[in-house]
Amino acid sequence: MVALFYSASFLSILVSRAAALDFTISNGQIFTPGFAVLDAPQPGTPLGGDTIEVALDVTANGKLKLPPYGDDSPSRINNITIFLYSYDTGRNFTITNGTASTNDVSLGDIMQSERGSTVKHVKWNWPACLIGDGKPTNAGGDRGAYNISIRQNFRLNGEDHYTIFDVPVSVTNKIEFTGNNPPCDSVNNPLLTPEEIDAESANSIGILFAPGDSIVVQQPSSTDNDDDNDGIGPGKPEANPSDGLGSGASIVEWRPARCLISIILIISLFVL
Repeated sequence: MVALFYSASFLSILVSRAAALDFTISNGQIFTPGFAVLDAPQPGTPLGGDTIEVALDVTANGKLKLPPYGDDSPSRINNITIFLYSYDTGRNFTITNGTASTNDVSLGDIMQSERGSTVKHVKWNWPACLIGDGKPTNAGGDRGAYNISIRQNFRLNGEDHYTIFDVPVSVTNKIEFTGNNPPCDSVNNPLLTPEEIDAESANSIGILFAPGDSIVVQQPSSTDNDDDNDGIGPGKPEANPSDGLGSGASIVEWRPARCLISIILIISLFVL
């Protein structure tokens, strides 16, 4: 009975955890409905510092070549845009929409940055209204719970897709004035409702390129965008916990229904 009691408690904790998350993670990387693989930040990370930093592998770990792409390429990334939004604060900030603005208030096309690198490091100056330290101190504050929203416009094997991938973070760590903080209203956009965004329909393609995914990416056999003519560029260093990329554990897929079945099987071993 004691074992059953603790097993039931353990089940309750893990089911709550599984219901709250819906990410496919392997070796600290988060896979998305598209070619981009998120290296950092991890879901739920408290953010601060001088800039917000997002690291994306834009080749699905070497499955897609880097640009330039031919117009008739069956597989390519057209663009990736990134936003920081919160239904709690009503803010929807543009990190990058593909067009650089004066003083990098919003960033340009990340696919053209860090030429030859498979990982794009997006670094954006925090807007002025997020300067502070700790949780919001009043109901009208702009700090608190946000989502980093990664929007991918791409073609996979001749079919065009536009997907939306949100990663929850908290803007609660210390952010100081740097002199490069843009006015919030200059990067703010109207906030659409979940129904207007309809991420479920946009993401019907599902999570792509996680370990075990058998999709073969169709693309030209060679390009002239790299000295080695492989289009992949230099290899990237291994992730480690100090990079904020996770533990490097084997693949973890947080999907409530599957988690529940696995947890029940584990508990049965202790009870029977």
